[in-house]
Amino acid sequence: MFTGIVTDIGTIQKTEDRGDLRARISCSYDMNGVDLGASIASDGVCLTVVAKGDDWYDVDISAETVSKTNLESWTAGKRVNLERALKLGDELGGHIVSGHVDGLATIIKMQDDGDSTRVTLTAPDTLAKFIAQKGSVTLNGASLTVNDVNGADFDINFIPHTKTHTTWGAAKIGDKVNLEIDTMARYVARLQEWDS
Repeated sequence: MFTGIVTDIGTIQKTEDRGDLRARISCSYDMNGVDLGASIASDGVCLTVVAKGDDWYDVDISAETVSKTNLESWTAGKRVNLERALKLGDELGGHIVSGHVDGLATIIKMQDDGDSTRVTLTAPDTLAKFIAQKGSVTLNGASLTVNDVNGADFDINFIPHTKTHTTWGAAKIGDKVNLEIDTMARYVARLQEWDS
């Protein structure tokens, strides 16, 4: 379980196809406090630490996960948003995030709005119904508030802090973004199906 509050930006050191994809991610976490088997959300995808060093960790990524996320674009040098799993007593600053990506959204427009950047994304039709104005979404691991919704398109505003402390400062039109819809929206929709 995560909050969508990015706590580090990691860098992909290397990837290797071993049947599953193995990736090595460098980070600034104190790896002495990270156990093998721990979960770290990496660009919003909950991944298990399978090996570690002083300033890196390795993860294995199944073909299923690669097919549902943007992790196929991971190459050496790519920067990724990181968050360690929530511990009892931690501040819940974002919203409840599982690290289970629902699909890919695509950036279709970017516009400066004062010091912030307004980004318009389009969601897959199957997920668009779960995205609500002033609701929460997780994009590449960051918990964000939806400004506006127009069909499958939705807007997010990125303040300077978010652009500096996540990978969102390097976003560009055409980028495919890991999208996790709000868990509560998913359950509300499921309950409505049962009431129908």
